[in-house]
Amino acid sequence: MKILLRCVFLSMFLASGVQAQTEIKPLWEIGAGFAAIDFPVYRGSDERKSYLLPAPYFLYNGDVLKINRERVRGLIFKRDRIEMDVSMNGSVPANGAKARQGMPDLDPTLELGPSLNFHILYTEDKKNTFDIRMPLRAVIASDFKRVHHEGWLFQPQLNLDFRDINRNGWNIGLVGGVIYSDRQYHGYFYNVAPQYATAERPAYTAPGGYAGTQFIFAFNKRYEGFWTGGFMKWDSLKGAVFAGSPLVRSKEYFTVGFAITWIFDKSDKLVEVEYD
Repeated sequence: MKILLRCVFLSMFLASGVQAQTEIKPLWEIGAGFAAIDFPVYRGSDERKSYLLPAPYFLYNGDVLKINRERVRGLIFKRDRIEMDVSMNGSVPANGAKARQGMPDLDPTLELGPSLNFHILYTEDKKNTFDIRMPLRAVIASDFKRVHHEGWLFQPQLNLDFRDINRNGWNIGLVGGVIYSDRQYHGYFYNVAPQYATAERPAYTAPGGYAGTQFIFAFNKRYEGFWTGGFMKWDSLKGAVFAGSPLVRSKEYFTVGFAITWIFDKSDKLVEVEYD
């Protein structure tokens, strides 16, 4: 960790002011394809699910709102080295997990909130960048009949991007960081109320605090008429404040996914898009 912090501070001194580089792209594109993903039922579960799902594709290069393969980005403000945008994440429903047998199912969640991003180091063409992202997101859960707030999550991350590697069109992203969440968020996933306690699953109340570490490797490439990409995420719950919950059955695991989408139509209007 000390070495990592030294690299961050050194990068801050090495970063030099350069003019933003741009590309000419359509204002919007639409398409569709499919995605395959394999992941645990919930963080800490020892059971997994695999899906083959339809994957809609939509890209929008507006001045404020930007939607691409990686994220929906609502730009709040931007300077040369710092910006604030909107961060989104979420989880799928957790139904039928053996560890939660007899307990209510977990509704899907949506995480939404601002992210303060620092551009620490980048090459002159901005194709290779090193950023610090600090998203703070509110969490809501819904069964599509009612919506309920389920706490807050803070996830500072180091983000490294390599675009158009060796001019062959491949893009690679590396993201790593820690997670901190409040008591309500942890309780939603890991509390065991007394009425659901059994001999193998004692009652448990999760505190707020450190929630683990995640590292993500992602890649993608745009071809003429279609796009393909994938990711692999390593997740560790070692040291998490809720690791003692009887619902935590695995403290380390991988999630993998792959997608391919075909582009059906695009805007005739072209706009300048900055690397960011």
